[in-house]
Amino acid sequence: MILWAALLMCHFGFGGAGPNLGVERITACGTKCSQGLQCKSKPAYFVPPPCRKPTDGLDVTAVFRNLSFSTVMMCEASQKCSLRLRIKTTAHLAKSIQGFSICSETPGKPQKCRSISISKVSRRKMAGMEVEVENDCIDVSPRQKVRVTVTTFPSYCGITQTGTYVAPDCSWKDLRRNIPECTTGRLWHDVDLDRKEVRVGVTEALQGHDYHVRLCRKDFICVGTGANAMIKKEEPDKSVVLSFSRPLPCLCIEGWPAVMDAPRVQVCPFKDALEEMWHGIRFDPLEEALSWEPACPLSARVTLCQRREEDGCSDQESVWRDISREMITFAKVDPHPQLCMKFTAGNQSWIRCPFVKSLQVWDVTLAQQGSTLTSRINATFSIDACRPSQDSTVCHATGTGVTVQVGERSSVSLNLTDVHDCVLVRRTDVNYAATVLHCPTQHVSQGSTLGTQAGWDVVSLGLGLATISVVALAFLLTIAVDRRRKETKMKCVGKHNKFYTSECDFLCENE
Repeated sequence: MILWAALLMCHFGFGGAGPNLGVERITACGTKCSQGLQCKSKPAYFVPPPCRKPTDGLDVTAVFRNLSFSTVMMCEASQKCSLRLRIKTTAHLAKSIQGFSICSETPGKPQKCRSISISKVSRRKMAGMEVEVENDCIDVSPRQKVRVTVTTFPSYCGITQTGTYVAPDCSWKDLRRNIPECTTGRLWHDVDLDRKEVRVGVTEALQGHDYHVRLCRKDFICVGTGANAMIKKEEPDKSVVLSFSRPLPCLCIEGWPAVMDAPRVQVCPFKDALEEMWHGIRFDPLEEALSWEPACPLSARVTLCQRREEDGCSDQESVWRDISREMITFAKVDPHPQLCMKFTAGNQSWIRCPFVKSLQVWDVTLAQQGSTLTSRINATFSIDACRPSQDSTVCHATGTGVTVQVGERSSVSLNLTDVHDCVLVRRTDVNYAATVLHCPTQHVSQGSTLGTQAGWDVVSLGLGLATISVVALAFLLTIAVDRRRKETKMKCVGKHNKFYTSECDFLCENE
């Protein structure tokens, strides 16, 4: 039983091995019958006659035993092969049966039939015995579905056998190399990312034909990008160079022979280059809308997060979008440098902060002389003082929060009870905003080390040392210039004409 199961798996291609199996070759099609049974076949294009009533003693249920199918390949030369359907049936031969008729039907095509006649001598000799009949002259196309009907001749009502078969498709390696309609060629490529070029070559192409190659973006179909070329059949170097703008995961190389309805083959050299996907973030300052559209279809999640100096980017609760191929938009967004987008695909994440290099629309200045909040736009802010812990980076709010309205290109004063306090500021007139921590010594993001009065002393000392250094440098430069002028003046003594080309000419004329 185990051996029989293994043979079945090999025959029908179970277990994923089918596409790599070789197809049996034949040099000519024909009909084979059991040993001792003389038969011959010929095409039968006529319309089959009406069936007749079975003769006495003919058991209509015991004539045909089984029906099996397989595919063979008939070849004239390399890459000049065609598929044939091998049909094999076992029948109980009776004296009234003169032969068999095998017909195949495919969608959209007329019926094809073969008649197999048995000689009288064979009928008398082998009457009542089981015989085998095999024919492999019905041509089929790759992946074609065929319905086969086997009847007796003459045709007796109720004595028929039918079956359905699907021919192998072009994924079978043997078909790709030998059947013209399956021969796509094999592509190879060499990428130069610096020059944004890819050299594309083809092997095992269809002989005697030119070959097309192009770059395309793969989605439901592969849409061309404009980069295409043709490899001429007479060229010994079967390769061309194509240029691309971005190495996107869906950017593929497509190739096909220059024949009608030729199958195509694709390779995607940048399929793992997800890093390239996270470009093209756009912000509409009038609508305050943050949007991004994937250049390739993919399964990922986009989250708004707030950038931290120490621990990356903290997700904002419930602010995420699942994406595939459509544009995603976050409406009413505060364009603050700390507000970022995090893209997650699989177990990898990438952070992009689109407002880091843009003009900041609002800012807070904390100083001993007075603290202010300045805004370039009309906006509403929530402000709450907080005090940093001595042994922690956490800033605890004092609970004295207020809401402040700031006009366009205006400022408001922040009345802090303690000049050492920090403030938490957040825009409240938008849907998405960062909660930004500002402290007296520097503008830092929440979670950074907070400054104290000692920080002001360090800054003052640094400014003093810088001032002393500048004065000393200026003094040394003055001495050097004066010495240079004296040396040049001595060289000019004794010169009476005024046509000098050296720098002393200018000095002598002006002394």
